[in-house]
Amino acid sequence: MSKHIEKLKKQLLEIAEIVNSFKSEAVQVKIIDKIFEALSESERGENDGNGVDLFAKKGRKRSDNGGDNNFAPGRKKPGATKVLNQLLETDFFDMPQSISAIAEVCKNNYDSEFKTSELSGILLKLAKENKLRRERNNTNNRFEYVKA
Repeated sequence: MSKHIEKLKKQLLEIAEIVNSFKSEAVQVKIIDKIFEALSESERGENDGNGVDLFAKKGRKRSDNGGDNNFAPGRKKPGATKVLNQLLETDFFDMPQSISAIAEVCKNNYDSEFKTSELSGILLKLAKENKLRRERNNTNNRFEYVKA
């Protein structure tokens, strides 16, 4: 029994040295979580006897998207920034567009459904970068976006 305790102490010292070499406490916690997760799996016999894989990704499934967009099947959909930059390259912003119209085009043409709140910050950033102009519509008092 004491041999096991001595071995465990030695292993803990080695692990502590490695974990403490990271400055970020969040990274340290993540490493310890991975170690405990892997140890518990090895005790349950879930690792097929091939050793413990600390960084195996679990629970992630590849999804097939049926849309005809500009990214490969099985990959995650592009974010709002990427979609808006692609939209900027078209003639869509030649006419002033409301944020709801922009969201609708993203949904229909890019198979990417975004809330208007997701788009508003990115549109404001594009306006500050002088890629778009942000103008208030006099009839409904809402902002519209047009190429700068």
